Order: sequence, then C-alpha cells, then structure tokens
Amino acid sequence: MTKEKQGETEETKVGVVVMEVDETRGTEEECDYTLDGAVDFKGHPALKGKSGGWLAGTLILVNQGLATLAFFGVNVNLVLFLTRVLQQNNEDAANNVSKWTGTVYMFSLVGAFLSDSYWGRYKTCAIFQVIFVLGLVLLSLSSQMVLLRPTGCGNEHSTCKPHSSIEIGVFYISLYMIALGNGGYQPNIATFGADQFDEEDPREARSKVSFFSYFYLALNIGSLFSNTFLSYLEDKGRWVLGFWASAASAFIALALFLGGTPRYRHFKPGGNPLSRVSQVAVAASRKWKISMPQGDEDLYEVDGKDFAKANASRKILHTEGFKCLDRAAYMDPSDDFTMHGQSLVRNPWKLCTVTQVEEVKCVLRLLPIWLCTIPYSVVFTQMASLFVVQGAAMHRTFNGFDLPPASMSAFDILSVAAFIFLYRRLLRPLIGRITNNPRGLTELQRMGVGLVIAVAAMISAGTVEHFRLKQAQAGGGSKLNILWQVPQYVLIGASEVFMYVGQLEFFNGQTPDGLKSFGSALCMTSMSLGNYFSDAIVSAIMQATTAGGRRPGWIPADLNRGHMDRFYFLLATLTAVDFVVYVACAGWYKCMKIESKCGDNEDETVSD
Repeated sequence: MTKEKQGETEETKVGVVVMEVDETRGTEEECDYTLDGAVDFKGHPALKGKSGGWLAGTLILVNQGLATLAFFGVNVNLVLFLTRVLQQNNEDAANNVSKWTGTVYMFSLVGAFLSDSYWGRYKTCAIFQVIFVLGLVLLSLSSQMVLLRPTGCGNEHSTCKPHSSIEIGVFYISLYMIALGNGGYQPNIATFGADQFDEEDPREARSKVSFFSYFYLALNIGSLFSNTFLSYLEDKGRWVLGFWASAASAFIALALFLGGTPRYRHFKPGGNPLSRVSQVAVAASRKWKISMPQGDEDLYEVDGKDFAKANASRKILHTEGFKCLDRAAYMDPSDDFTMHGQSLVRNPWKLCTVTQVEEVKCVLRLLPIWLCTIPYSVVFTQMASLFVVQGAAMHRTFNGFDLPPASMSAFDILSVAAFIFLYRRLLRPLIGRITNNPRGLTELQRMGVGLVIAVAAMISAGTVEHFRLKQAQAGGGSKLNILWQVPQYVLIGASEVFMYVGQLEFFNGQTPDGLKSFGSALCMTSMSLGNYFSDAIVSAIMQATTAGGRRPGWIPADLNRGHMDRFYFLLATLTAVDFVVYVACAGWYKCMKIESKCGDNEDETVSD
C-alpha cells in the first residue's frame, strides 16, 4: 500500500471516528428534548428538564380542581334553585338540569374541534376559561340583583317572587355561558395535561397513565367542597355567596393556568379533520371498482419524518378491516399525480396516505364502544337529579344536623378517591400477578366492570326507594333516614373509577395524534347524550304512567304517590342489556398501531 493510500485510509478512519463522535453528541443532545414532537411556548423543540413533567402537570391538576369546584358550585344544587327560586316543578327542573348538563358536554365537541384544527389546546383552554369566568360573574350578579327577591328567599321554607321573562332570560344566558366555557375547556385540559408527559420516554409514559387517575381525583376533590360547604350554604338560601365563591375559584384557576405558560409543552394543531375524512371518503368512492391486491405494498404513504413535519403527528400503520377504505390509499400513478412545475404533486381527493385512512378506521372502531358508554351516563346523571329529589323526600336529620340532599354526593367523591387508591395500590398489582400483566385490567375490561357496578347502584337506589315508599304509604310519612342513600352513591363512585378513568385513558390512547382532544370529547359527549336520554326516558315514562293525567305516574311532584323505585329498576335492566352488547363490541375492537418516533419499530397501542 502506498503512503498516499495509507494516509487516505487513516484520514478516512479519523473521519469515521469524528462522525461517530458527532452522532453520539447529536444523540445525547436529542435526549435533552422530548421525542414525541412537543414544542415549548415559543415553538422550539421542548426541553425535558425545562418543560412539562409533574410541575406542569400539577398546575393543571390544581386548575382542574378549582374549575370543577366552580362548576359544581352551580351544578350540584341547580335542581333546587330551579324549584325554589324559579318555582319549577320536580319533573321540569330535573329535565332542565339534564338538558343543561347535556349541553355542557355537547359543547366539548366545539372545543375539541377548535383545538385539534386551529387553536391548539393551550389557547382553547384559555379562551373558554375566560368565558366560564364571565358566565359565573353574570350569574352571581343576576342572582344578587333580581332573582333572589325578597331578600332571604330560596331556602326550603320561603320561595321567591315571580320573575319577568327578561330576568329569566339573563339567568339562562349566564347559565349557558357557563355551559359553553366549561364544556369547551374540559376535553382540552385533560389532553393538555397528558401532553406534558413524553410517551416515547418509558418513565414519562408511566406518569402519563397515572395522570388520568390523578386528573379524575382532582376533579372529584374539587367537587367535594362544592358538594359539602357550598351545597350547605345554597340549601340554606345563601345562593349569592355560593355563586360568588364559584366565580372566585374559576378566576384563581384561570390565573394559575396562565401563570404556568412558560412551562407547558404544546402540540401544533393538525388542521381540519373533517376535510381529511372527506378526502378518504371521496378517494375511496372513486376507486370502488378497483380490484385490491393482498397486503399493503401498493398503498401510499409518505416518509415518517416528512409526515410528522407536515401533520404534527406520527404515522399509523396499516391494519386489516374496512377494506373498502383502503382503496383511498391505492396508488394509480397515471391518475393520482399531476405535474406542478418540475415535480409531481399528489391530488389529495384521489389518493390519501395510509395514516389518513387509518384515522378514519380508528374513529369507526371507537364508535360502537362509545355508544355503549351512553347508557352508563344515563345512570350517572341520576346523581345530580333524581337522587337529590329522592333525598329531599327522606328524613334528613342525623345527630341533630340537617343534611342537604345534594351534599350526599360527597360520599360519591370519597368513594372515587378510595377506589382510585384501592385499584392502583391493591387491585392492579394483585390482578397483575394473577394475569402476568403488570398493568392489571385493560381499559376495556375496566369499563365493563364499571357497567356491572352501575347495575348494582341502580338496584340499591331502587331498593331504598321501595322501602321509603312502603313506609310513606303506610301513613305518617317516611322516616327512612337519608343515610340509606350512601350505598348507591358509593357504588356510583366505584363505577366512575372503572368507567370514566378507563374512558379517558382509552379514548386518549386510541385516537390519532391529530384528534387527541376529540378523544377526550367523546367522553364528554357520552355524558351529554346520557343526560339527553335521561330527559327523554323520564318524559316517556311519565307520559306512559300518568295515563293522560288519570294517575300520578312514577315520578310525580309528590314522590309518595309515585313509583320511582320502578324507574331505578328499569335503568338497572337497560344497563345490564347494554353490558351484554358492550362485551360483544369490546371483543370485536382492534387497537391502532403507530410508528414510534424513536425508530422504525412498530408500536402497537394496546388497551391498558
């Protein structure tokens, strides 16, 4: 070997070593950044040590607790406000509460759409929280100035004077501002909190799973104060003080949220999902006559890095099923591309990426599971309406202390806190040892357990009402103490831990990166439709059981003349049927498969 060649070889070796060192340094530098594509508030790649994590997560948890305190300061006693202040009957008040609560959760779709498409989660949360605060301030002012007249009315013994249509109109404007603000904020704050943890990092991925449990716990701790102290004040007619306390809590929550701005991690919005879904439908319909080959070799997809830059999300790998939609990704070079200058440009209405097709498949697979969660929400909404009405008809004194009916939901909150701790510390490790799966029950299994416990809750409520009626109809009124409601509240709380926490994790994990807020909104809209269905069922039952006004019906103004126990048993039966359908849908469900940003390995997202 000549000296020149030997020198070139040595230089080449040195060059290789330098390149390896540079690559190592580059890898070390990349380790300082998140791997899931998050950015800081300036739009730069997010540094792990200076953004996100439990510091940002804790701020969001406190924000959620305070905002929930504010919301339930209105929600928990709304049925009593409508009956005592606005003088509505029990049926109308319960239905109005269901409609309002349903609207709160329906607005979550608006917030999720704006977040995923245009604003991003941070901006969406901030804007809707401002609307929420303004709605609470207007409610407090209207109650103080015009609704609570004469002064001191609105308690159990003194009703308020009739109100003009303008006064009632201002009340409902403020009420639905609260619905818009809270509804648009809720699905985004849950997802925004989860964004603070890098799921490509094993340690932060475990924290992300834990976050959803703590998020639901913060929600319940926030409502605990509303359901005890604020509920007691409002039951005694001190509505104005309760509403102003809610407004102050919402304002502090907003200030804390804005104060954490430099610390948060953000994800860029992925654009309008409706156009992406429409493109898949149009492209697939145009190629419906094509004979599709086996496998996915002829399906179109872009490079992972290019896709991430263009869509701010990860690629979803091809899955079997919904073969008709795969036609949208089948390449026909002669028709799907057009010359634009010096390069070929894809027509998105003729050819879609595999990821775009899989987004549609993910949503279609989620829909049956989502539909099965609606009957559970019908059961859950009874806690804010008929449980309160039932409690008001019971003996409410315990050791000389008068228990407000709405305050009984404190047992639901305590049950949620207890069962979150019990599941995470005892049941999950135990089940993990039995099944050899350290994560315990899957999300789908936990949701199924929630449905079973909900059936038990309705049976408990129906049994208590049966014996209350038996005493009342025997003469002298019912002496059954309100504390007999504790089991039904505890069972509802236990079912929430399995159903709603499982839902949050499942829909967040099983939706594509560009639809994460939509995944959380599915949980909210499940509650929304549950409230609307509850309204429809109550109205249908009353129409069927009153026989044109000849009988009092199952849920009359005077519960002692009705049969609300039969209504509870009917809900138990409907939920049991729903459970059977849910088991079939859960068995059919297929998890999406994503491509990890850490490498080319397939990362199949399984249901925890």
